[in-house]
Amino acid sequence: MRKFVLALLLMPALASADEDFVRLPGGEFRSTLKYEDTGGKVNLPPFLLMKHPVTNAEFLAFVQAHPQWQRGQVSPVFAESRYLQHWSGPLQPGDGAKPAQPVVNVSWFAASAYCEARGARLPTWNEWEYTAAADATRRDARGDPAWREAILGWYARPSVAPLANVGQSAPNIYGIHDINDLVWEWVGDYSGMLVSGDSRNQQDPDRLKFCGAGALAVDDRENYAVLMRVAMLSALEADDTTSSLGFRCARDIPEGSR
Repeated sequence: MRKFVLALLLMPALASADEDFVRLPGGEFRSTLKYEDTGGKVNLPPFLLMKHPVTNAEFLAFVQAHPQWQRGQVSPVFAESRYLQHWSGPLQPGDGAKPAQPVVNVSWFAASAYCEARGARLPTWNEWEYTAAADATRRDARGDPAWREAILGWYARPSVAPLANVGQSAPNIYGIHDINDLVWEWVGDYSGMLVSGDSRNQQDPDRLKFCGAGALAVDDRENYAVLMRVAMLSALEADDTTSSLGFRCARDIPEGSR
């Protein structure tokens, strides 16, 4: 517990300014998802994104300030029974959840509440995909087979291996760490990603019942790593938690400040 107290003394307050966030320029971007109205083209305004996923120390500070999100106190509507199950106790992450490791076993509801407490929100899928397309020198490295193979290498690692601390991997061109190679990450609009891996289902009439969802097909089948993310997020409910699913927060940039 002493390590966590020290980590909390060193970390910024939940409502801190933007030192944890970096500015991404936005612009036109072709998504792996084929949107029916744009054919996959997305125009993103500039936005702010956390440099790394939220850590156990940061989430501990949040549940201390907001007891309704502590394990054992959170409503079962907002988090299933595995919520924070790797922590030793509601306020004791313990040896299985080091301060600088990304927090996992957190539901979409809890992740959203954390970001809101920081004056932020979960990133959209397009914002996450745009960020994850970059490498250390290029804003879009997806056309490079070597880059794609390197990303796929993360998926080949045993899921039982201990999580690394955040910020250990080299940042991409924007200064963002761990976007492709540490944990899966929640996005704010995950529930609109109604994508089936079976092309025979593309004419399913039920898809039209969800008029808010534009992602109805996959446009880039070579980008397998992103397709795995899409399939995983599409299968989740907002109260779900897993031992490899974390999150980071984003913020809008006011139009006059862009």
